[in-house]
Amino acid sequence: MLKSPANLSSILSNPSRARLAVALAFPALALAGCYVVPVGPEGHYAHVVPAPVIVPPPGHVQSGHVPPLIVQEGPGPMALAVRLYPSNDLAKQTGMLSGTVTNLMSGKGRFQFQYQGELLAGEATRVSGDERRGVASAYGPRGTYASCEYQMHTPLQGAGSCTFSNGAKYQVHIGS
Repeated sequence: MLKSPANLSSILSNPSRARLAVALAFPALALAGCYVVPVGPEGHYAHVVPAPVIVPPPGHVQSGHVPPLIVQEGPGPMALAVRLYPSNDLAKQTGMLSGTVTNLMSGKGRFQFQYQGELLAGEATRVSGDERRGVASAYGPRGTYASCEYQMHTPLQGAGSCTFSNGAKYQVHIGS
C-alpha cells in the first residue's frame, strides 16, 4: 500500500516497478470516463454522467520525473429556469410563478421558487426506470407545500404540473 508520495516516487524510479504500476493503472484509466443510463423505448434521450478521470501527464515514466497526477472532473450542477402557469381559478389569483431547479447531475436536483411571499424549496428526483420522468416537492416555512410531476423532453427542457397545499394548480415549464 502507498502511504506517501516518497513511496510512489521510489516505485516509479525503478523501471520494472514503474511498468508494473502503469500496467495495473491502465485498466482503471481505460474504463474511466462517462457512463450512460439506459434509455426508454423512444430512444431519443440519454442521461450521461461524466465520471472523474485520472490522467497521468505525458512521459511521466520515461523521463524518470514523476509530476503530480491531474484529475479532470465532470461538469458541475446546472441551474434551469422553472415557470409555473396557473391552470385553475385559485392559481389565477397569484399569477405566473418563476424559480429554478438546479440539476446536480446525479438524478436529483434542488427546486425553489417564491409563492405569495414565501420561499418554497425542496428537491426534484428522476423516477427509477424512466430517466425522463420525475417528481419534485417544495415546502415553505409557513407550511405551504407543492407536489409536482414532470417529464423531460431533452436534458434542458421539460414540462409537468404542480398542485399546492391550498388547491392551486399550475402547469410547469422547465428550461428555456
